[in-house]
Amino acid sequence: MRKMDLKAYPLPDDPGVYLFKKGRHILYVGKATSLRGRVRSYFAADLAEARGPRIVRMIEEANTLSWQETGSVLEALLLEAELIKRHQPPYNVDEKDNTSFNYVVITKEAFPRVLVVRGRELHAKWDKRDIASTFGPFPHGMQLQEAMKIVRRIFPFRDSKCTPCGEGKDKACKPCFNRQLGLCPGVCTGEITKAEYARVVRNVRDLFSANFHGLKRRLASQMRAAASAERFEEAARLRKQIGALEHIRDVSLIKREGRMSSGGPSRHRVRIEAYDVAHTGGSETVAVMTVVLDGEKHPAAYRKFKVRGATNDDIASLAEALTRRLGHPEWPLPQVFVVDGGNAQMSAARRVLREAGIEAAIVGVVKNRAHKPERLIGDQAAIAGHERAILLANNEAHRFAIAWHRARRRKAMVY
Repeated sequence: MRKMDLKAYPLPDDPGVYLFKKGRHILYVGKATSLRGRVRSYFAADLAEARGPRIVRMIEEANTLSWQETGSVLEALLLEAELIKRHQPPYNVDEKDNTSFNYVVITKEAFPRVLVVRGRELHAKWDKRDIASTFGPFPHGMQLQEAMKIVRRIFPFRDSKCTPCGEGKDKACKPCFNRQLGLCPGVCTGEITKAEYARVVRNVRDLFSANFHGLKRRLASQMRAAASAERFEEAARLRKQIGALEHIRDVSLIKREGRMSSGGPSRHRVRIEAYDVAHTGGSETVAVMTVVLDGEKHPAAYRKFKVRGATNDDIASLAEALTRRLGHPEWPLPQVFVVDGGNAQMSAARRVLREAGIEAAIVGVVKNRAHKPERLIGDQAAIAGHERAILLANNEAHRFAIAWHRARRRKAMVY
């Protein structure tokens, strides 16, 4: 393929997987934060130096390209591994049983463990009779470790450090370290049955099989059934898992993807949301959300919240607005949440996001006595990369909140 051939392919600026082919034969599978940016990097002048002669040969041999968009970089990572396993592209692996890559193994036990295993260890030390499922190979070991952290926060599972309740030397049911962090569902303490844990493992298996849509549909069906049976705690847990899957915040994967790109970090659309609260002595309390997209104001995405549960409490009002905002999965989640205020506002925002199972950068804009920005606190990477956009979003939030609050006050005085 040549660079001019890319004109025939309208690659999106979104996460996904791409496949270089010779006719119908798949030569190479890759994943990207930005499909457009990553594929273009293969036609850079320094390709041989950056990626080596093997990839140069692959590009010379390829004559067609296909791709599949995904909802997140995590989905792209898992789909890439599934496609490599299924098609065994010659330029992804030197041989079919490549021992240098990592695999995810689900053991065949009453309470299966979910483990990352090196290829050479898998083939040399593991008995196939002890394995229920294997996923991979995963070419990017560090990214796989980050992915495992994300998956485990959504679906806590047992690892090698967790001993099932009653099976240890002293038969005690002691919580493992990960149980204390909420990353183990309680296999070690007897809090979960084999049947319940089997459903957890099925969810993990579906994720690593890249069956994202089927997994979400099944969880939604289970949530409706639980709600109908008035098992509200179970329904709430399932709703939280669905929300986490819909809004996977894989900032760590995006950062690693950028560092791995041979042509520099791939371009990724940056959405920043800012929040502010306005009231007069607790009356007509309102909160707003403003959006800056790729450094520009995006007024069509601005939102208003009439605060219901707090009167003269800015922290509680902010928390309410964020909670209600996260109840709208149809709104794209930002890379950065900006709050007007200091540590108290930051803590409130962090708590709301954590309870929703969402990870994103949070930045606070601390004001001086004249209510002018004095300094930014919070995620330093976000501040360094997007200071201008953060201040623009915050300024818009303050303006928008004051304007709406004054409009409501005028309307209240008329009536």
